[in-house]
Amino acid sequence: MNIYLDLFLTFAKVGVCTFGGGYAMLPILQREVVEKKGWATDEELTDYYAIGQCTPGVIAVNTATFIGHKYKGIPGGILATLGLVFPSIVMITVIAAFLKNFADSPYVIHAFNGVRACVCVLIFNAVVKLQKSSVIDTPAAILFFVTFLLSAIWGISPAVIVLAAGVIGLVLKLIAEKRGDKA
Repeated sequence: MNIYLDLFLTFAKVGVCTFGGGYAMLPILQREVVEKKGWATDEELTDYYAIGQCTPGVIAVNTATFIGHKYKGIPGGILATLGLVFPSIVMITVIAAFLKNFADSPYVIHAFNGVRACVCVLIFNAVVKLQKSSVIDTPAAILFFVTFLLSAIWGISPAVIVLAAGVIGLVLKLIAEKRGDKA
Protein backbone atom coordinates (compact mmCIF):
# COMPACT_ATOMS: atom_id res chain seq x y z
CA MET A 1 0.00 0.00 0.00
CA ASN A 2 1.16 3.53 -0.66
CA ILE A 3 2.83 4.81 2.52
CA TYR A 4 1.00 8.13 2.35
CA LEU A 5 -2.35 6.40 2.07
CA ASP A 6 -1.29 4.09 4.91
CA LEU A 7 -0.47 7.14 7.09
CA PHE A 8 -3.84 8.72 6.32
CA LEU A 9 -5.83 5.52 6.89
CA THR A 10 -3.97 4.55 10.07
CA PHE A 11 -4.65 7.92 11.66
CA ALA A 12 -8.22 7.95 10.31
CA LYS A 13 -8.71 4.60 12.07
CA VAL A 14 -7.46 6.16 15.31
CA GLY A 15 -9.74 9.14 14.77
CA VAL A 16 -12.84 7.09 14.03
CA CYS A 17 -12.30 4.63 16.91
CA THR A 18 -11.75 7.18 19.63
CA PHE A 19 -14.24 9.14 21.64
CA GLY A 20 -13.34 11.63 24.33
CA GLY A 21 -10.67 13.81 22.82
CA GLY A 22 -6.92 13.79 22.54
CA TYR A 23 -6.05 12.00 25.76
CA ALA A 24 -8.45 9.15 24.99
CA MET A 25 -6.58 8.65 21.69
CA LEU A 26 -3.23 8.08 23.38
CA PRO A 27 -3.55 4.32 24.04
CA ILE A 28 -4.87 3.72 20.52
CA LEU A 29 -2.06 5.82 19.03
CA GLN A 30 0.43 3.77 21.03
CA ARG A 31 -1.00 0.48 19.77
CA GLU A 32 -1.23 1.56 16.12
CA VAL A 33 1.96 3.61 15.79
CA VAL A 34 4.36 1.76 18.08
CA GLU A 35 3.13 -1.82 18.28
CA LYS A 36 1.57 -2.36 14.84
CA LYS A 37 3.40 0.01 12.49
CA GLY A 38 6.72 0.61 14.26
CA TRP A 39 6.71 4.26 13.19
CA ALA A 40 7.90 5.37 16.64
CA THR A 41 9.19 3.86 19.87
CA ASP A 42 7.43 4.17 23.22
CA GLU A 43 10.03 6.75 24.26
CA GLU A 44 9.55 8.82 21.10
CA LEU A 45 5.78 8.69 21.51
CA THR A 46 6.12 9.87 25.10
CA ASP A 47 8.28 12.76 23.87
CA TYR A 48 5.69 13.62 21.22
CA TYR A 49 2.96 13.64 23.88
CA ALA A 50 5.04 16.00 26.01
CA ILE A 51 5.78 18.34 23.10
CA GLY A 52 2.17 18.07 21.94
CA GLN A 53 1.02 19.17 25.38
CA CYS A 54 3.25 22.26 25.23
CA THR A 55 2.29 23.37 21.75
CA PRO A 56 -0.98 25.02 20.76
CA GLY A 57 -3.72 22.65 19.67
CA VAL A 58 -5.02 19.24 20.58
CA ILE A 59 -2.42 16.78 21.89
CA ALA A 60 -3.49 13.92 19.59
CA VAL A 61 -3.45 16.15 16.51
CA ASN A 62 -0.02 17.49 17.42
CA THR A 63 1.24 13.97 18.07
CA ALA A 64 -0.11 12.73 14.71
CA THR A 65 1.64 15.63 12.99
CA PHE A 66 4.95 14.84 14.70
CA ILE A 67 4.75 11.13 13.84
CA GLY A 68 3.75 11.73 10.23
CA HIS A 69 6.52 14.31 9.84
CA LYS A 70 9.12 12.02 11.40
CA TYR A 71 8.10 9.20 9.10
CA LYS A 72 7.51 11.00 5.78
CA GLY A 73 8.36 14.68 6.20
CA ILE A 74 5.91 17.53 5.65
CA PRO A 75 3.52 15.54 3.42
CA GLY A 76 3.46 12.77 6.04
CA GLY A 77 2.69 15.26 8.81
CA ILE A 78 -0.14 16.78 6.80
CA LEU A 79 -1.68 13.43 5.85
CA ALA A 80 -1.42 12.00 9.38
CA THR A 81 -3.10 15.13 10.74
CA LEU A 82 -5.83 15.09 8.10
CA GLY A 83 -6.40 11.39 8.68
CA LEU A 84 -6.83 11.92 12.42
CA VAL A 85 -9.30 14.81 12.14
CA PHE A 86 -11.26 13.69 9.06
CA PRO A 87 -13.56 11.22 10.88
CA SER A 88 -14.28 13.81 13.57
CA ILE A 89 -15.19 16.46 11.01
CA VAL A 90 -17.62 14.08 9.32
CA MET A 91 -19.15 12.84 12.60
CA ILE A 92 -19.46 16.31 14.13
CA THR A 93 -21.13 17.63 11.01
CA VAL A 94 -23.69 14.81 11.03
CA ILE A 95 -24.27 15.00 14.80
CA ALA A 96 -24.63 18.79 14.73
CA ALA A 97 -27.31 18.46 12.10
CA PHE A 98 -29.40 16.15 14.30
CA LEU A 99 -28.33 16.68 17.94
CA LYS A 100 -30.60 19.66 18.48
CA ASN A 101 -33.55 17.34 17.96
CA PHE A 102 -32.30 14.68 20.42
CA ALA A 103 -30.16 16.52 23.00
CA ASP A 104 -32.82 16.37 25.71
CA SER A 105 -33.60 12.68 25.18
CA PRO A 106 -32.91 10.59 28.30
CA TYR A 107 -31.36 7.94 26.04
CA VAL A 108 -28.88 10.41 24.59
CA ILE A 109 -28.06 11.82 28.04
CA HIS A 110 -27.41 8.32 29.44
CA ALA A 111 -25.36 7.35 26.38
CA PHE A 112 -23.13 10.40 26.88
CA ASN A 113 -22.77 9.57 30.58
CA GLY A 114 -21.59 6.07 29.63
CA VAL A 115 -19.16 7.40 27.05
CA ARG A 116 -17.67 9.86 29.58
CA ALA A 117 -17.09 7.05 32.10
CA CYS A 118 -15.40 4.93 29.44
CA VAL A 119 -13.19 7.85 28.37
CA CYS A 120 -11.97 8.26 31.96
CA VAL A 121 -10.79 4.65 31.94
CA LEU A 122 -9.06 5.08 28.57
CA ILE A 123 -7.23 8.16 29.82
CA PHE A 124 -6.23 6.38 33.03
CA ASN A 125 -4.84 3.45 31.00
CA ALA A 126 -2.82 5.85 28.86
CA VAL A 127 -1.39 7.48 31.98
CA VAL A 128 -0.41 4.11 33.48
CA LYS A 129 1.35 3.05 30.25
CA LEU A 130 3.19 6.36 29.99
CA GLN A 131 4.18 6.23 33.64
CA LYS A 132 5.68 2.75 33.26
CA SER A 133 7.90 3.82 30.37
CA SER A 134 8.76 7.27 31.73
CA VAL A 135 9.39 6.86 35.45
CA ILE A 136 12.57 4.81 35.14
CA ASP A 137 14.67 5.98 38.08
CA THR A 138 14.48 7.87 41.40
CA PRO A 139 14.87 11.40 39.94
CA ALA A 140 12.10 10.64 37.44
CA ALA A 141 9.87 9.29 40.24
CA ILE A 142 10.42 12.44 42.29
CA LEU A 143 9.71 14.62 39.25
CA PHE A 144 6.56 12.56 38.57
CA PHE A 145 5.30 13.07 42.12
CA VAL A 146 6.09 16.81 42.18
CA THR A 147 4.50 17.27 38.76
CA PHE A 148 1.38 15.46 39.92
CA LEU A 149 1.11 17.75 42.95
CA LEU A 150 1.69 20.91 40.90
CA SER A 151 -0.93 19.89 38.39
CA ALA A 152 -3.60 18.15 40.47
CA ILE A 153 -3.43 20.18 43.67
CA TRP A 154 -2.29 23.64 42.61
CA GLY A 155 -3.56 23.69 39.01
CA ILE A 156 -0.29 24.84 37.43
CA SER A 157 -0.43 24.98 33.61
CA PRO A 158 0.67 21.72 31.95
CA ALA A 159 2.79 23.71 29.48
CA VAL A 160 4.71 25.35 32.33
CA ILE A 161 5.16 22.00 34.08
CA VAL A 162 6.44 20.25 30.94
CA LEU A 163 8.87 23.06 30.14
CA ALA A 164 10.15 23.12 33.73
CA ALA A 165 10.50 19.33 33.73
CA GLY A 166 12.48 19.53 30.49
CA VAL A 167 14.85 22.06 32.03
CA ILE A 168 15.21 19.92 35.17
CA GLY A 169 15.91 16.83 33.02
CA LEU A 170 18.57 18.74 31.12
CA VAL A 171 20.17 19.98 34.34
CA LEU A 172 20.18 16.43 35.78
CA LYS A 173 21.82 15.16 32.58
CA LEU A 174 24.52 17.87 32.75
CA ILE A 175 25.19 17.08 36.42
CA ALA A 176 25.46 13.36 35.62
CA GLU A 177 27.88 14.07 32.77
CA LYS A 178 29.98 16.29 35.01
CA ARG A 179 30.23 13.45 37.54
CA GLY A 180 31.15 11.01 34.78
CA ASP A 181 27.91 9.00 34.88
CA LYS A 182 26.54 7.53 31.66
CA ALA A 183 22.99 8.76 32.35
